[in-house]
Amino acid sequence: MALIVQKYGGTSVGTIERIHRVADRVAQTQGEGNQVVIVLSAMSGETDRLLKLAHEMTTVPDDRELDMLLSTGERITIALLSMELRGRGINARSFTGRQVGIITDSAHTKARIARVTADRIKEALKQGVIPVVAGFQGINEQSDVTTLGRGGSDLSAVALAAALKADRCVIFTDVDGVYTADPNIVPAAKRIDKISYEEMLEMASLGAKVLQTRSVEFAAKFHVPVEVNSSFKEGKGTLVTKEDADMEAAAVSGVTGDRNQAKITIVGVPDKPGIAARIFGPVAESHINVDMIIQNMSQAALTDLSFTVPRADLKKAVPIIQAVAKDIEAKTVSVTEAIAKVSLIGVGMRSHSGVAAKMFEVLSREGINIMMISTSEIKISCVIDEKYLELAMRSLHSAFDLDQTQS
Repeated sequence: MALIVQKYGGTSVGTIERIHRVADRVAQTQGEGNQVVIVLSAMSGETDRLLKLAHEMTTVPDDRELDMLLSTGERITIALLSMELRGRGINARSFTGRQVGIITDSAHTKARIARVTADRIKEALKQGVIPVVAGFQGINEQSDVTTLGRGGSDLSAVALAAALKADRCVIFTDVDGVYTADPNIVPAAKRIDKISYEEMLEMASLGAKVLQTRSVEFAAKFHVPVEVNSSFKEGKGTLVTKEDADMEAAAVSGVTGDRNQAKITIVGVPDKPGIAARIFGPVAESHINVDMIIQNMSQAALTDLSFTVPRADLKKAVPIIQAVAKDIEAKTVSVTEAIAKVSLIGVGMRSHSGVAAKMFEVLSREGINIMMISTSEIKISCVIDEKYLELAMRSLHSAFDLDQTQS
């Protein structure tokens, strides 16, 4: 008997009819002799609806109250699915993140999981009950409701799989796996059979929306094999697992694009020790992730410092940076929103040279200017004008022979 954690995303539970279909799959999995734990997202569009309500009340909603509001979406779906299963004679019970012991820090709207007790799930499984758990949420040490950020139900599922030592964690979504690029942008994109945690982590952090970044981090840390599959059709998905020799055969495994970027530039920054800490300390304290950072050469003891942040955090970041700029006596702060990041990912980059040079050549041939560059062992990212993102992705996908990849 295998213990399987199944997570269903918002589109998978977007209507009553789709919840019926989820119940079909759950019943089938249990009927095959498996123990099953279900993790659900809110219905598609529900979180956005709740966010809209919050912003109609106030321009900048309080994060604690926002978590209280947003956590209601998943409660609806877990109750509905549990009702459906019980109506079929299948013993199921719904649980919130609080009830199953998902304990987080206090970073409201993007909390990090500290530990998972899962005591009530273990007890339910012993009694032959299928636990149906609200994803995306937990509680902090003060018993306040917290949420885990966009895509947080993925993290809930992986964390529970790790705590329960599950045999498998299956993420059911509206796509049938991880692709070499977004098929909506690159029609020639192919599904990948197997991908390493490292590659998936880079793809998730660089714009691929299949899995939440922190869920991949968690899976890698606790060696949880994660399968990404479609809830709308049968067939093979993509297995996210530890790296093996086959994964290094190709230099590049995928191309990603991310429009959720904005660039902030501080002009005339005094070039002396401690300034960078004074700039980025307050940003970190506000839980804003900084991605690329570029500092120009110093002239007359002054320099320009540019960095990127998620576009969604720009309204929060700009006042902080303006206050810091005034404090350090920098000249001005400028913001560029119409940018995007295009990236190449592949563990094969460790053993294949010339990937960066080829990437730059392809972008140059298409007349695409590179504003910023960032690299790691298995990825190269370039910030470009947003209007060229789709052209860049298609050109790079073809140039690195990903059009011919067989799934």
